[in-house]
Amino acid sequence: MSADRTRKETDSMGAIEVPAERYWGAQTERSRHHFSIGRDLFPLEIIHALARIKGAAARVNADLGVLDERRAALIEAAAREIVEGRLDAEFPLHVWMTGSGTQANMNVNEVIANRAIEAAGGTLGSKDPVHPNDHVNRSQSSNDVVPTALNVAAALMIETRVLPALDTLRSALAAKAEAWRDLVKIGRTHMQDAVPMTLGQEMAGYVGVLDDNRARLVFARDGLMPLAIGGTAVGTGLNAPEGFDTGVAAALARETGLPFVAAGNKFAVMGSHDAMVAASGMLRTLAVSLNKIANDIRLLSCGPRAGFNEILLPENEPGSSIMPGKVNPTQCEALAMLAVQVMGLDAATAQAGAAGILEMNVYKPMIGSNVIDACRLLSDGMENFARFAVEGMRANEAQLSETVGRSLMLVTALTPEIGYDKAAAIAHHAHHHGMTLREAALDLGHVDAETFDRIVDASRMTGPMPDLTRQ
Repeated sequence: MSADRTRKETDSMGAIEVPAERYWGAQTERSRHHFSIGRDLFPLEIIHALARIKGAAARVNADLGVLDERRAALIEAAAREIVEGRLDAEFPLHVWMTGSGTQANMNVNEVIANRAIEAAGGTLGSKDPVHPNDHVNRSQSSNDVVPTALNVAAALMIETRVLPALDTLRSALAAKAEAWRDLVKIGRTHMQDAVPMTLGQEMAGYVGVLDDNRARLVFARDGLMPLAIGGTAVGTGLNAPEGFDTGVAAALARETGLPFVAAGNKFAVMGSHDAMVAASGMLRTLAVSLNKIANDIRLLSCGPRAGFNEILLPENEPGSSIMPGKVNPTQCEALAMLAVQVMGLDAATAQAGAAGILEMNVYKPMIGSNVIDACRLLSDGMENFARFAVEGMRANEAQLSETVGRSLMLVTALTPEIGYDKAAAIAHHAHHHGMTLREAALDLGHVDAETFDRIVDASRMTGPMPDLTRQ
């Protein structure tokens, strides 16, 4: 079929020409014309969630006797094709559309209707035997379907992408923590030398941070379970039969394995999208943590001759077009950049969530897109960072040993024995006279050699290793 051929489709505003080879209809074509803004397409994850809802709605409508079995089966089959990604090219709309997401909802309705018509042997655009509004959108409104789709898409992204990627990175860091549990190094506070710790303990800190983030993300995912479906236009449920909301929620729960339920207060989940804002906030917190981890690791690896050089990163690609042999911490940089981007997405999402007015928030497409983008960036970033950075990291044991031997802060162990002031005098004396701590201590006469050797033992100053067993 030639790409320049068209067919005539109609909606409540009249007729319009649409590409003949496409399944979308009049409202999709109008949106393509009026909202050709930017390059950000409405996320397929939300499109697929909308299709899940349409399939579930058709089945429930049939069970409740408000849709005949033949049409329900046709709608279910077409919706399943969308969920499976077989019709992804049929969703051309941009994020920057009507704030209700109505055009995205109608895009899905039209594609399902025309695909169902084709399967039934009918004529595309005829709305016979399946009408995009009367049948595919039956018992629904964009105002309840789109918020439902946002929750379903975000929950699935957290469950199937973000949490597994976080677990991958957590496992990689935990393996390094265990491998390096006895490698003593100097800790640092204020970017200055501090008391000893082990490199394993340092990595264990990052593992614990990810464990905390996991718990927050599970909480956010669970907050997305109550769905707006069945509220129709403003939350009253007008034109939706009794039992439709609980039936669709139960069907989505069975299909996804997540415990979705019909929200008891539809006005709350339609007038506000606080669960999405909360999820965005938890994704931002994860981004904050990842930014810290990435920056710490690139600082610990800085060098190789004029920096800390305590960790050796994998050499994945040349680092400079002018300096031969230079290798840069590029995975750290990529993770840090995407973390900053996620923080920005959350700032926009928070503003959008706060801008809902009366019974509706008209920032739905942006909220949904931002949360999905954040999930995608974080998932990809954590997987790549684990694979191309953490798994191949090596400890520079010689450098660790040397900095421990030169550290002045080991004097802290003497404080209980000789007091803070004398210990400080030893540290200052060693620093200003280029001595070792032992030499300075004996020179000042604040402690004898036997006592110094007994107390100042870096490996005994590190304390216990945290238990990294997943609770």
